[in-house]
Amino acid sequence: MPDIGIIGAGTAGLHLALLLQQAGVRTRIYTNQTAEQIASGPPQNSVSHHAPTIAREQAMGVDFWPADEYGYQVHYHHLNVPDGPPVFRGDFLRPSRVLDYRIYLPRLMAEYEERGGTIEQRSIEPADFDRLARVHDLIVVAAGKRSFAEYFGERPDVSPYAKPQRHLAVGFWDGVAQTEPRAVTLSISPGHGELLDLPITTFDGWASALLFENVPGGDLEVLMTQKQSEDPEAYRKLTLEKLKEHHPTVYERIDESRFALMRPGDILQGAVRPVVREDYRLLADGTVVLALGDAHATVDPVTGQGANSASFEAQVAADAIIEDGVVDERFAQKVALRRRERVDGLSTWVNTMIETPTPPHLQKLIGAMSQMRTLCDEFTENFSYPHRNGDMVATPERVDAAIARHAEIGQDPTDAKAH
Repeated sequence: MPDIGIIGAGTAGLHLALLLQQAGVRTRIYTNQTAEQIASGPPQNSVSHHAPTIAREQAMGVDFWPADEYGYQVHYHHLNVPDGPPVFRGDFLRPSRVLDYRIYLPRLMAEYEERGGTIEQRSIEPADFDRLARVHDLIVVAAGKRSFAEYFGERPDVSPYAKPQRHLAVGFWDGVAQTEPRAVTLSISPGHGELLDLPITTFDGWASALLFENVPGGDLEVLMTQKQSEDPEAYRKLTLEKLKEHHPTVYERIDESRFALMRPGDILQGAVRPVVREDYRLLADGTVVLALGDAHATVDPVTGQGANSASFEAQVAADAIIEDGVVDERFAQKVALRRRERVDGLSTWVNTMIETPTPPHLQKLIGAMSQMRTLCDEFTENFSYPHRNGDMVATPERVDAAIARHAEIGQDPTDAKAH
């Protein structure tokens, strides 16, 4: 079996390393942060792990946070417009889970090392690839650093945006009552942005990860541009003000006297440009350098798919390595082909969701979801299979077909309401 060098200790790198470790394939992880630095640092993300990712964790023996205890199985939706539909609901077939990555990543790093794996703390750049190729048969780049993004180059056919379409702020907040049943709430304020309220397990117990996806130039953009660290109390009051105006169904669950970040610094502010990059490159000696996870596709978090996509890609790469035992260009081509439908479908879904103004066919789909529980359930379940939602929203004709399919079922519109 070949020897694999993996750059990056995020979901893609760790899942690949653990999968290969189970099969007896030699691996080494290179990362610029220790587990202790990750645990004591700022939040990494607010990503959900959906059922296929959780099943993969179970198979790897690292499902330390069972979704039946730590998860949720419902999405609530709210459109903040005059005379808009009531809150409407979609259900998963199997639960999902949100966990603070400052807990998750160090635990998986420790598990990999306890099983005999080696993690080397070192900052790697593309200039180091030739040297790494002398000790590894394959180099897997699973970190989203700028130099790696430039190394692989973009695929313009699935990377339509020249700049971020949302300005982001995500904090882990106390004082937000959970829904019953426990759920993610997606609230939409047309022209201003989206809010995802995610039930997350943190160092200090349950919190609400409030992920604001703010339209540049809209009223909510200030939640990204006004830096929380400069005046935490002013930022807290600003957040409450914007929640009350734009996302009232979340605001009504807040106890203002308790509303605060779980810990100082439990917030991220910034922006992400969604982009898909080329799958691999070859070094002069023929060694494959494979892009994986964030190095391959940077995903806007509105659909909560970054870690799930990374885990899926890790499985695809691991399967191909184990099947062939050869990591040449043919191997890289197989990986590219096997993951393309899902990656490109996810890109279509994300790029449609963040298009401004909202495309009419997406507005039509959301309106239909508010009246058709089975359609809303399908859209929700497809968070586990994102290319299916990519198929659904790709064109107006596909939205019409999805609506017609569910209209044939026949259903009471009141079933779509949250209850």
